[in-house]
Amino acid sequence: MPWFVWLLAAAALGAAEFFTLTLVFGLLAGAALVAAVVAGVGVGLLGQLLALGAAAAAGLVLVRPIALRHMEQQPLTHEGSDALIGKRAEVMQEVTATHGLVRLSGEEWSARSLDESHVIPVGALVDVMEIEGATAIVYPRELLP
Repeated sequence: MPWFVWLLAAAALGAAEFFTLTLVFGLLAGAALVAAVVAGVGVGLLGQLLALGAAAAAGLVLVRPIALRHMEQQPLTHEGSDALIGKRAEVMQEVTATHGLVRLSGEEWSARSLDESHVIPVGALVDVMEIEGATAIVYPRELLP
């Protein structure tokens, strides 16, 4: 089979992968590219089919499970308000279980105490434990009097 037929097959499989995102068609497209190279070298149809089968099997058995495992992992970096969890903040207005204000990363955030019994005074340093909407849930860095 001519090498350009394998290229057309690879393009069609690549397009199918674009719409399905299963990693199967993409790996088969790669196998078709291998078959195109083998055909371009001048190997006969049997050799092309063996190359296609070997590349497809290697991709589906070896590459796909590794790729799926990596896609399931959580990103190492946090974005948006998740990046603020664990940061230190300064109390600008007394923080209680229901209201308060802290300066966090140069911005003022509404805040409330993680422990409902804590009243955190102005000027105290706190750690951000959670973010709920636009409210930082904080806990004092030092013991309160």
